[in-house]
Amino acid sequence: MTSSTAPRRRPALDGIRILDLSRVLAGPWCTMVLGDLGADVIKIENPQGGDDTRGWGPYKDGESAYYLCTNRNKRSVALDLASPEGQATVRALVAHCDVVVENFKAGALERFGLDRASLEKIRPDLIWCSISGYGRQSPLADRAGYDYVVQAEGGLMSITGEPAGEPMKVGVAVADLFTGMYAVQAILAALIARRNDGQGQNIDLALFDCQLTMLANVASATLVTGQEPQRFGNAHASVVPYQVLPVRDGEIVLAVGNDRQFKLLCDNVLQRPEIAADARFTTNRGRLEHRDALIPLLSEALRTRDAADWLERLSSAGIPCGQVRSVGAALASPEAQARGMVSVVQHPKLGPVSLVSSPIHMDGTPVRVPSAPPMLGEHTEAVLRELLGR
Repeated sequence: MTSSTAPRRRPALDGIRILDLSRVLAGPWCTMVLGDLGADVIKIENPQGGDDTRGWGPYKDGESAYYLCTNRNKRSVALDLASPEGQATVRALVAHCDVVVENFKAGALERFGLDRASLEKIRPDLIWCSISGYGRQSPLADRAGYDYVVQAEGGLMSITGEPAGEPMKVGVAVADLFTGMYAVQAILAALIARRNDGQGQNIDLALFDCQLTMLANVASATLVTGQEPQRFGNAHASVVPYQVLPVRDGEIVLAVGNDRQFKLLCDNVLQRPEIAADARFTTNRGRLEHRDALIPLLSEALRTRDAADWLERLSSAGIPCGQVRSVGAALASPEAQARGMVSVVQHPKLGPVSLVSSPIHMDGTPVRVPSAPPMLGEHTEAVLRELLGR
């Protein structure tokens, strides 16, 4: 039987249950992906207001778009963890759960008797994923973790922005998002390990660590050369031309990755072979050294035509390029529609709501059809009845 004719199996994590004690973004992003993959995610929320992001705008009919972006495929149970009743319910629930994800401040869960050591007595093979700003074993373990601060302290802002401008944060909370994705990887690895040896384990993830990791080649260059990297705005530190460039009716992104592509750009597209023939520009190393001389020549040539014309010519020549789109235009693009990247779900209050879809496509164990992010405490009675018989 070929893969195309084989029966579709259940989502990969069907049968796995996650107790989600996290809030805001890194933890909820992790548990949302696990929910997409089929896990039963039980999101514990304070009855007084719930997840912090429920109070963050913008809103539609009182519901937060921020909350909606990171909480699909979950069930919400409202419990006061500061109360003996709430603590007892969590202890009862953990016996039915494979993984706990939490991002409380240091010491908070210990005060409630809901720390790893306490809950492992109930579920010895429990996988515990702790997400914090600087790690549970760190000189800054007591410090709260905020994406903006971590982008600053983790070096990302120093390389983001215009060369003569101030350091800039990235437009979305990338330290949170990367940490959430690393948490997914770690939990999946821990589940495989538990299948092999029957043992749970502790996962300690820090926004700061993940921020350093995502510096990638920039961090490597700093370690190898001992030199601090510069800000290049929309240009690339190591490849030229690789940036936003002006055209007659706006801007385009040009990403020339090698010398062959540069010669094609100059000879076939711009019809300016003398630029490619200039000894200063024939190699990427030369273009890096003479960036300030090259970019004005390219800009002058590109300003003679509109973006649509250049994009067609560049694409036909096999040169990476693109238009600078708004978020709305990107979501409405033919590529996004073809990939099913916008889903419509039925929300209990809002009715039909459009959400960004999971980007994961698996032909054997497909991701779950998305369900709407839950209302606060929407599933409390159902979950407690199903798992605890209450």
